[in-house]
Amino acid sequence: MATTAPEPTDPAAREFVTHGRIDVEGRLVDASNVTLFCAIELDGVTGRVVYKPVSGERPLWDFPDGTLAGREVATAMIADRSGLGAIPPTVLRDGPFGPGMVQLWVETAEEDELVDVCAPDEVPEGWRTVLHAHDRLGEPAVLVHADHPGMRELAVLDVVVNNTDRKGGHLLAGTDGRVYGVDHGICLHTDPKLRTVLWGWIGEPLGAETAEKLRKLRSDLDGQLGAALGEHLTTFEIRALEQRTDFLLAEAVFPEPGDDWRAIPWPLF
Repeated sequence: MATTAPEPTDPAAREFVTHGRIDVEGRLVDASNVTLFCAIELDGVTGRVVYKPVSGERPLWDFPDGTLAGREVATAMIADRSGLGAIPPTVLRDGPFGPGMVQLWVETAEEDELVDVCAPDEVPEGWRTVLHAHDRLGEPAVLVHADHPGMRELAVLDVVVNNTDRKGGHLLAGTDGRVYGVDHGICLHTDPKLRTVLWGWIGEPLGAETAEKLRKLRSDLDGQLGAALGEHLTTFEIRALEQRTDFLLAEAVFPEPGDDWRAIPWPLF
């Protein structure tokens, strides 16, 4: 009898995602690049994964090097080694349409919203306000997000990897209580391009635990992690990653958006 897939935090999940047999079941049509929903099976264990074949990537003029799949894997490697944020087990492997990114599917608690646009007097208690604006009818509206420890760590990770597209829909409330970040194909550019909905902690201290994770990351970048990232990133991109980590350690606070680029993605979700 088949058993269900390991949880994302289970060490066995990586083996499962790396070596399981993949069968395509459908396509996620809202994605910019080919994104396939697949069944996976290994030794009687069954589950679901997302598969993004390199052959289905649309070329981006400002990300000419490597692949988007490689950038997703590189971001997951950084999160795994540093402990900054939760990303489902993510690997680069062959699939039905050639090499691509394969990531364990995360079961979500649909009733748990993490990011919202609402009227100023309807902000959930304890949530963080990111932006004041007006809706299409001219009524006041605010962009807000939950004040969740997992999202706070993903906000730090976004700065480190220079995430160009952290939409609200890229944050998943797992049924295990963790918040998972997905869709990291346009990260790790050398130029400042941070666009995220997670600006709710601007100016606040990173804290000792986060600083320790950043120090571990910085040390690993000078060792095995830096060497492993060379499979997916250019030397200049790895150097820029080191510089962003150094900057966060020196400043020790959540940074403000820059003035020379749009700091929030569109659409928001």
